[in-house]
Amino acid sequence: MYGALWRALPGPTGVRLLLALLLATAVVAACFVWLFPAVAPYVPFNDTTVEDTAP
Repeated sequence: MYGALWRALPGPTGVRLLLALLLATAVVAACFVWLFPAVAPYVPFNDTTVEDTAP
């Protein structure tokens, strides 16, 4: 998969590296802006199984 992506990017190695870094940054930013907030209500991070019984 990474080889196919590398071959699909245009230009010499320096340009390909810059484009690959920009694509990776865009994917991470999209995850933080849209994906993670959309999935957060369905992930039980705040559900605890230990009850506080102290007086």
